[in-house]
Amino acid sequence: MKSLISAWRKRGPLTPLRRAIIVTRAMKILVIGGGGREHALAWRLRRSASVQRVWCAPGNGGIALDAECISANLGNPNELADLAARLGADLTIVGPEQPLVLGVADEFSRRGLRLVGPSRECAQLEGSKIFAKRFLERHGIPTARMLAVCDSAADAIRALESVEWPLVMKADGLCAGKGVLVTGSQSEARAFVESVMEKRTLGEGGSRMLLEETLQGQELSVIVVADGEHFVPMVPARDHKRAFDYDQGPNTGGMGAYSIDEIISRELEKQILETIVRPTFKGLAADGLTYRGFLYFGLMLTPQGPKVLEFNCRLGDPETQAIVARMDFDLAEVLSAATEGALDKVRVTWKPGASLCVVMASGGYPGSYQVGKKIDGLDEAATIPNAVVFHAATEKRDGEYYTCSGRVLGVTACGTTLETARTAAYQAVGKIHFDGKHYRGDIGMSYTASATG
Repeated sequence: MKSLISAWRKRGPLTPLRRAIIVTRAMKILVIGGGGREHALAWRLRRSASVQRVWCAPGNGGIALDAECISANLGNPNELADLAARLGADLTIVGPEQPLVLGVADEFSRRGLRLVGPSRECAQLEGSKIFAKRFLERHGIPTARMLAVCDSAADAIRALESVEWPLVMKADGLCAGKGVLVTGSQSEARAFVESVMEKRTLGEGGSRMLLEETLQGQELSVIVVADGEHFVPMVPARDHKRAFDYDQGPNTGGMGAYSIDEIISRELEKQILETIVRPTFKGLAADGLTYRGFLYFGLMLTPQGPKVLEFNCRLGDPETQAIVARMDFDLAEVLSAATEGALDKVRVTWKPGASLCVVMASGGYPGSYQVGKKIDGLDEAATIPNAVVFHAATEKRDGEYYTCSGRVLGVTACGTTLETARTAAYQAVGKIHFDGKHYRGDIGMSYTASATG
């Protein structure tokens, strides 16, 4: 790679675009993380003409099908930078939020290593719900009205005496998608405060709490990748967060997602870009922050227009699985350009039609569940046309796969229509068996209902 760069330097100045062209000739890429999102990224990168090798740290049993898995401590940015340097990775892509909030991008930047992900300061948009809410209000970006910021359980209990019901309660820090409660019951709200703020069932992420008004409408996930000056939108997607069909049960990290252009109109897409996405980057710049990497806008499409529910400073999971299935471009080239400030020079295209991901989880998730259950039928599922199985939490022993956490697999399929994508995905799901398996049977149905109802 160094000799290639030297040869190109002799031809003229090494502009960001020309460097992006060079490094995408035969890149070696490290993906940080070990879930379904990271498997989807590794799977797509392996199909990139510009990629020579893919590692995943720490990965899982199924990710090993598409990348070389290496043990890693995601809570230590120094160790992750050491790993990238030792491997000679040309580019590192961060999947989960924890390393970003801990400052992995800052450590890579200090060492001159290329990484897709925002700085620690920018990652506060996800790392602190209170920080994000104050940012939104300060810059006039549409969002739910803040009702209270609570620094202790006593503060929260007092605030519950005077809030409007129903309300949304959010643990301030990182809680793996489980730190939100929407409730109209004071007793349920008090129990949530006791669990999160007193018993600390969600860890230090529950040390503070945000109370805000409840918004009505349909949720939408809009994800962009930014290079500090320009951004490129991904296709829109919709996540299903509740554990059970018809949006019943507790919140989870996500039980499925789908993507189809007709989720929103061109007019609404333009409104989202002009009233939310662009003002967010303008607000970051006004605050002296330069954002590079993926930025996820969790939106509610209300009768008053789109409003921000949350930010994630990385790709969503399972939205990523649905999104990568529709990519019709070289992902490595685009991400390389993002680290070089050259996104205005790239062009992304998408497969027409639809994609859909169904999450297969351990019985009891997101509550207590058992692991170590043998998974059967993966080879049979792989025979379903247009379907692929992404491993979220599996380990391989003696040639067999076993469950090792709550969300186990993300069964994903493409189709010319949402219905054909659903059919293929659920056919593949039907081939897979493990003790206690749980999945929703209505992924993608909210679109069909709203479109025809």
